[in-house]
Amino acid sequence: MAVTKRVRIYTEEDVANHQSAKSCWITCRGKVYDVTGFVPDHPGGDDLILAHAGTDVESIMKDGDSHDHSDSAYDMLEEYLIGRLGTEATVVSDDWEAPDDFHPEDTNSAEDFEKTQFLDLRTPLLHQMWQANFSKSYYLKQVHQPRHLQESARLFAYDIFEMCTRTVWYAVPLIWLPITANLFLRSMLQFNGPIPTFLSDPLLPLSLTSTVTSDAFAKTLPCFLLGNFIWTILEYGMHRFLFHIDDFLPDHYAFLTLHFLLHGIHHYMPMDRLRLVMPPVMFGILQAPFTRLAYILFPTPVANGIISGSFAFYVVYDCMHYALHHTKLPAYLRHMKKYHLAHHYKNFELGFGVTSKIWDYVFKTVLPV
Repeated sequence: MAVTKRVRIYTEEDVANHQSAKSCWITCRGKVYDVTGFVPDHPGGDDLILAHAGTDVESIMKDGDSHDHSDSAYDMLEEYLIGRLGTEATVVSDDWEAPDDFHPEDTNSAEDFEKTQFLDLRTPLLHQMWQANFSKSYYLKQVHQPRHLQESARLFAYDIFEMCTRTVWYAVPLIWLPITANLFLRSMLQFNGPIPTFLSDPLLPLSLTSTVTSDAFAKTLPCFLLGNFIWTILEYGMHRFLFHIDDFLPDHYAFLTLHFLLHGIHHYMPMDRLRLVMPPVMFGILQAPFTRLAYILFPTPVANGIISGSFAFYVVYDCMHYALHHTKLPAYLRHMKKYHLAHHYKNFELGFGVTSKIWDYVFKTVLPV
């Protein structure tokens, strides 16, 4: 199915933001009109239009007591057509509660697209996002209403690109735990004296483990624990202020597409097993400025210890994130599962903690469950 440019889709909130003579929008019969240029020429006076600016005028246009508009008036209105109101798919609800054994119903892709005209789950999603013609407000409403398929929806048409967007959960510990251990060993060795850089001899720490002293371990361990603590801040901060940057997101298809790739796809399809942990390339990009900052702020042995602690907790975070969506868990984790699923199905503007609720309490974003 070819993707074509569609009529721009708006929400009632979009229309309500245009209530002045300088920008006057109205809706009628589900369509959106920008009548700013017509306001001074309205036969009944500009006050009548401005009194209903930002609202639906279908009933007032049919009101004989006010003024029953002719067919030509409706034809003239079509000249100011800019889009239509979107139809919402409602899944998220304030009274939602997660059962212990949560299995959402599969989405009927054809019916969903016919109803919402948002994204067609039967075709690659990224190209649709890039070509899409809906407002930011409509995008945010739709992307936070979860859909579910038995298999992962495609992002790319080409397999080589699609492969990079899907990650099995165990790839995270397989890739990042050896790096974490290497950094921890390097930190201990560097507290004893200088050693070659990672690029010049990446496996050096393994051959020198016998030279590590208890004093070096005692120095590296606090750095590692500090890294654990720093990760909890990064986990909360990136989730709330980067992945949920909704209010500051520009209303432009390029930024909406970037948002969709970073986190929107996860809220759109939260139970997708292959998009629950971060692809290694993405985490590699996101960690780069933070690790660089660590090397600027701290001596190399300290920085390596801190980074190893942060990476270790990142592995815990991503594996736990997968488990919260798809695994039967002990009591504490079972509560965190309900808490995190409520972030998806109850209120996505609260409950940003995944491994714990500590920073949600500090910043007053706790989500009642």
